[in-house]
Amino acid sequence: MPVPPTSADPQPGQDAERTVAAPAAAPPPEPTRPQARFRWAWWLLAYTSLGLGIVGIVVPGLPTVPFVLLSAFAAARGSERLHVRLHAHRQFGPMIRDWQAHGAVSRRAKRLAVSMMAVCAVIMILTSPKWWMWASGIAIMTAVAIWLWRRPEPPRG
Repeated sequence: MPVPPTSADPQPGQDAERTVAAPAAAPPPEPTRPQARFRWAWWLLAYTSLGLGIVGIVVPGLPTVPFVLLSAFAAARGSERLHVRLHAHRQFGPMIRDWQAHGAVSRRAKRLAVSMMAVCAVIMILTSPKWWMWASGIAIMTAVAIWLWRRPEPPRG
């Protein structure tokens, strides 16, 4: 089967000085968002932090809330399905929505967090071989507790 001539090939009976038609313009590349290139990394961060948050429910000293909030942040950039599931979750959903909308933490969550930090402080005092180990841990937990209590509470409604 003969190959049709391209626009650059002269046709029989035409001179080589004819104008060459411009090739069809390719569609412009879609602008890529910075997070689109690293979608897999956001996805991995979302699921890893959610896993750590779930482990933090049962392991004393490992926080749950910061990992769940980090998971929601990363899921918004890497996994739409996980993002929707976290927002719809019965326990985590309201907490995530309050944080994203107002940077707020409920009073109940503040009390629970400070109570768990106090329990961990007692465990650290009783089990640490050196005083500076438990003192540094308690100093960090105290700073976190002060920061946490300075966060606004979600509006009622």
